Amino acid sequence: MESPAHTDRRAQEQDLTEDDPGNLAVSMEHVSKSFGKVLANKDVQLQLRQGEILALLGENGSGKTTLMNMLSGIYFPDYGDIHVHGRKVTIKSPKDAFDLGIGMIHQHFKLIPVLSAAENIVLGQPGGVVVSRRSLNADIRELATRYGFEIDPAKKVYDMSVSEKQTVEIVKVLYRGADILILDEPTAVLTPHETDKLFAVLRNMKEDGKSIVIITHKLHEVLAISDRVEILRKGEFIGVVETAQTDQSQLTEMMVGRPVSLRIDRPKLPRGEERLTVQGLTCLSSYGVKVVDDVGFSAYGGEILGIAGIAGSGQKELCEAIVGLYPATRGSVVYRGTKDGAIVREQLLGRRPKELTRKGVSMAFVPEDRLGMGLVASMDITDNVMLRSYRDNHSVFVDRKKPQTLAGHLIEDLEIVASGPEAIVGRLSGGNVQKVLLGREIARSPGVLIVAYPVRGLDINSSYKIYDLLNEQKRKGAAVIFVGEDLDVLMEISDRLMVLCGGRVSGTVDPQKATKEEVGLMMIQLAGSEAVAS
Repeated sequence: MESPAHTDRRAQEQDLTEDDPGNLAVSMEHVSKSFGKVLANKDVQLQLRQGEILALLGENGSGKTTLMNMLSGIYFPDYGDIHVHGRKVTIKSPKDAFDLGIGMIHQHFKLIPVLSAAENIVLGQPGGVVVSRRSLNADIRELATRYGFEIDPAKKVYDMSVSEKQTVEIVKVLYRGADILILDEPTAVLTPHETDKLFAVLRNMKEDGKSIVIITHKLHEVLAISDRVEILRKGEFIGVVETAQTDQSQLTEMMVGRPVSLRIDRPKLPRGEERLTVQGLTCLSSYGVKVVDDVGFSAYGGEILGIAGIAGSGQKELCEAIVGLYPATRGSVVYRGTKDGAIVREQLLGRRPKELTRKGVSMAFVPEDRLGMGLVASMDITDNVMLRSYRDNHSVFVDRKKPQTLAGHLIEDLEIVASGPEAIVGRLSGGNVQKVLLGREIARSPGVLIVAYPVRGLDINSSYKIYDLLNEQKRKGAAVIFVGEDLDVLMEISDRLMVLCGGRVSGTVDPQKATKEEVGLMMIQLAGSEAVAS
């Protein structure tokens, strides 16, 4: 007897094959792609209808981006067929994809900063030696107005916000005639207000007959914007559902293969002692611009202090300045804790990490650059764990037994998918790399834990494991500072939420009382007076 899941999947596959070919913008059939021994996609099918928004869901490593890279000409499939508007095609390069009206907007923008929006849009297009800027700008404005974009064709990319750069990328593929668009994590660094504006534009494009594939991990956005949802798991096609007939729980179960609770815990604990006090912290960029401007706050034991802000608002520099990795021109950062029953009170700025550790400062930092700043990709898990403890050796020989044992515990406790402690970190998936980094840092039971974008790019299952780890540290009395980009998550997990705008504190609010719209506005404009949580 077949299980309901198998019966449901077979019915969905039958529905796919019975779709009217004349109504299909794209049909990918039995597509497979491998990289050496790693099978990224296996016998995958995808059908994108004319004038629809299709969401593509799956865990990290499920093959979503690989599949879309084959459609956009970046990769070439090992097996399988691709049909565009009912015609079988061969896509060997991005130029082939553009010629077929397919454009992909990548998560990391492909723009030249010193050029204007118009110059980036027209770059690479055939034409004469002389370009009429007035005519070009008028054409771009007309195209933008048609779909509801706001764009200044003459503005330099280096002066643009993240949402403006994304607008340029979308207008660029539309200008080149694309009627099939692929957006990879388009809302990853947008505010709620910017996300709403993007979704309004996508709906206008859909009404104009454009066909859109959106890759995202945010299930509430999938339900808000898409017409249908296709789910991949471990490189294989799982099923397609109508968005109007599904919910977050069903989508999550199809992605992961088992039921997953979608509730983020926020244990209510008494406020502990003040662990970290930041006053008047100011940092300058290499160009002399204030990236952190007179920032002050306190972090307490037994709480998670969330930090929200649009990309480039000073979050990265603030975290690195606190731990001594970014120079501060003014201010103070004071740590308070205990060591062997004695009270520790230390000024952190201008002190070397080795000196602070010796004096009893117990801090851990998980940077957003996991493999550039947090771990060494070419080393195995044991050696990466040992980077935190090798100074503890009192012999000329390094003891690998304890780090190896700890690495084994991390693999088991955090469900890290690895062959063992000897697995090379650079060969692990993003979620497993993050678990290694976070597990190593919390293994030392820090008094203050600072994490920057700990779930960026992670699937929902890995993300919730990270949330559980942060709450575990909170219960142990640590002060957790959580810098995130998903405002829904920040408001659900944080006890207090501090908002940064242009390097300054726009306000600190109680996320249980403030609305997402209020916080979103604080992210893009400084409040007249700070709203402080009780």
